Amino acid sequence: MRPSAALPPVIRIIDGTFYRHHPSSASTAGQANPPLFNNLKFTLPSATDPPNHWYVLGPSLSGKTTFLQLLRGEHLCFGPEARSFPYLSTDAVPRKLRVPGKAIQYVGFDNNGFSASAIKPAHLSARYESKRVDTDFSLQDFLLGNTELNALKSDEDKPNPVLVDRVVRDLRLAHLLDLPVSFLSNGQGRRARIARALLRVPEVLLLDEPFMGLDPPTVAGLSPLLHSMARKASPRLVMSARPQDPIPDWITHLVYLRGDCQVGAMGEKEVVLEGLRKYVRGVWNGTRKEDKEMAVHNIEHMGKILTAKGIQGDPLGGEEGQAEDEIPLAADDQLSKPLGEPVVEMDGCVVQYRGKVALGSWKQQIQGEEKHGLLWTVRRGERWGIFGPNGSGKTTILSLICSDHPQTYSLPIKLFGKTRIPEPESATLPLTIWDIQARIGHSSPEIHQLMPRNLTVRQVIENSWADTFRTKAKMDSERKGKVDAVLGWFQAELNPAYLPSSSSPTLTATETYLQWADHYMFGELSFSAQRVLLFLRAIIKNPDIVVLDEAFGGMDDVVRNRCLLFLEHGDSKMYATNEDGSETIVDREASKAGNVKVRGLTDDQALICISHVREEIPGCIREWICLPEANSGEAARFGKSRGPLGKDEKSWRDIWGMSR
Repeated sequence: MRPSAALPPVIRIIDGTFYRHHPSSASTAGQANPPLFNNLKFTLPSATDPPNHWYVLGPSLSGKTTFLQLLRGEHLCFGPEARSFPYLSTDAVPRKLRVPGKAIQYVGFDNNGFSASAIKPAHLSARYESKRVDTDFSLQDFLLGNTELNALKSDEDKPNPVLVDRVVRDLRLAHLLDLPVSFLSNGQGRRARIARALLRVPEVLLLDEPFMGLDPPTVAGLSPLLHSMARKASPRLVMSARPQDPIPDWITHLVYLRGDCQVGAMGEKEVVLEGLRKYVRGVWNGTRKEDKEMAVHNIEHMGKILTAKGIQGDPLGGEEGQAEDEIPLAADDQLSKPLGEPVVEMDGCVVQYRGKVALGSWKQQIQGEEKHGLLWTVRRGERWGIFGPNGSGKTTILSLICSDHPQTYSLPIKLFGKTRIPEPESATLPLTIWDIQARIGHSSPEIHQLMPRNLTVRQVIENSWADTFRTKAKMDSERKGKVDAVLGWFQAELNPAYLPSSSSPTLTATETYLQWADHYMFGELSFSAQRVLLFLRAIIKNPDIVVLDEAFGGMDDVVRNRCLLFLEHGDSKMYATNEDGSETIVDREASKAGNVKVRGLTDDQALICISHVREEIPGCIREWICLPEANSGEAARFGKSRGPLGKDEKSWRDIWGMSR
């Protein structure tokens, strides 16, 4: 039943200003505690006619998560009566949902797995090797709330079976119900967390970047499902996203957040987009001064629309990318470059659990011989992209390469020319997991979950040279110089207290200049900064294989582009801003002086990347493999793009089998 238009709004904020800590608290003296969203006005109606579907957009550190949190009653509000939830006090709401903490559910994807009490992270290999009774419950138990040993639960707390069946069917989770939650892929886990929140029958569901890390077909399928929920107010939705992310076509209202946790624009979608379009063009033609907290380089990528047929339309800055015939082909000398020695060799890999095949459920003809499973070779100097639907086995491939998966011992796999098992005719010892991980740099959502939150910024990067997350890194003067170089290069992204005026230290002041890296802990950084830190940890030691699994998810365009530039050139180059606002890649003074500490990818290194967003794929990637839907029987497809996938939409659509 649709709520009556006469009922009061679910959320009402009139001239509210918010703080993370009480502004007069003695315990916060000296801590940054700026006012958030000064004099905010926001209303979420209980009625569904006319529709009110909100999308909160903003760059990194703009406060998207904070904005969603304050909608459910978190953070201090001044004045105290400026924020209210009048609809929750009406008879239209069940008694158990009459408090914001229960009626308004928040689902974020930057936390440790499913929740602190639901699943405890383990070392990557442990997720496959044994069943832990206290944490490795099935997805069905997770959805039903059966995640506590000896838990007391009344019948009224159990989800309605009819609702469970509908949610499981709508979110395509039925075939996963018996799997332990630790076996779910990143995308499957996101759908599971949304399902868990829906089974609590909330009045409002806050989704923090719900499309991040999902493959294009899944995003195209999930958006209409969310629209159906919002249209029926079952539940009402408020979602957040980055500026460059497409806006679902059913969204009616936008909030654009400035870089200083204030609202830059709010209102009906078309009105907000037109206002921001005029702002961008005004700055470009010199009739309007740019606000540093409303950076044009963030806003100009907004405006693309997500439809049932895919992403359509142009961003606010105009047409994006290059036409098909404008994309430069790979140079002849690149195509004819001698191939390096193999670093990964898979000769028919099939991974299965309890009789269910998770990877390699296909047969193919190779030189007249029928082969079963994945056949794939990665050589030094090659740049590979691994694509495929969520749950198709992409992360499983990486776990085999990184030797976290126990089936690495039994499958026909060679790493750096050796197998994991002793060979009778060989006089050399087999590779240990420590040998392998010392030669691989790895950034992924799983690493993000496992990284100890109480390590300092410096310790996280130095951990690249440690055997485990907690052991002491083996450092020398050269390695310390590399760490100092990347901390200085990425200070704006990593230092929460960064001020541009402090960006050019003297050599003698370097130690003082970088003291912040020994002060701030990993857990204190924003999600974007944490991802930058893990990216640097993966590449700083110049490993034989660099593995980037959704490494740039959660970053805005500027931060991501700096990371991609660093991946290719190290600290030898930088972006310089021209008078017209455009950016050019130039040599840094350190490069001119021959003082480069960290170099970009070399011909001796292999790169393997997983991403569902083509702009996040390094421009050097040409080779690709696209895995089929699990257990579909279809074979993996291999190919080569004509140019950088970030600019080659045709190749990107070919990979996913999507027509324009």
